[in-house]
Amino acid sequence: MKTSETIVMSVGGSLIVPDLIDTDFLSQLRQFIISQTALGRRFIIIAGGGKTARRYQAAAAKVSTLTAEDIDWLGLHATRLNGHLLRTIFHDNAHPVIITNPDEVLDLPESANLIIAAGYRPGASTDLRAVQIADRVKAHKVINLSNTDYVYTDNPKTNPHAQKIEDITWSEFRKLIPEKWDPGLSSPFDPVAAKEAERIGLEVAAINGTRLSALNDYLNNQSFIGTRIHS
Repeated sequence: MKTSETIVMSVGGSLIVPDLIDTDFLSQLRQFIISQTALGRRFIIIAGGGKTARRYQAAAAKVSTLTAEDIDWLGLHATRLNGHLLRTIFHDNAHPVIITNPDEVLDLPESANLIIAAGYRPGASTDLRAVQIADRVKAHKVINLSNTDYVYTDNPKTNPHAQKIEDITWSEFRKLIPEKWDPGLSSPFDPVAAKEAERIGLEVAAINGTRLSALNDYLNNQSFIGTRIHS
């Protein structure tokens, strides 16, 4: 079947490894993606590091003084471990090699309708790699799956007055997040990636990965539960 569109999707480590590995989520994701590729859609999925990254970073920091680059590399390798987990559960469907350098996606055949990616090098999160991959394959949208329904005006876990945002421009969104990247930063989308997404006019949809019905709605250009960030 001819591929109708390429979808770049970042799957947060908070979904893959919220504490222990969430096999229920992985099973649902696998079923959903396989059904979508059968419809002709092509997916490039990049894995986040999640709690695996934070545990390694915290453990190392207890033993030794770490540089920002040390912390970043631990996070990167956590994304690669999670990426290998995703590639393994899609063993019969995914391209056999995980990509890390966004340029590598240009070398893959269009017949590879499911590609798994992971972190590349220090200086930004996998959000930036998702944006760069989208730019390489000329995709106009990136889906950012996390464990929250929306982007909020503040952290809803610490601020009960935080308000959900359904639609926001990049210029307004960037006022809500830090200006610079820091390893371990907790942000709906990392500042380096946000700046690049704004520069190239990319749309990002922030969706709760446990709500695959919302993801399906977005893919079909319907109203969805989540936040749309755009120029």
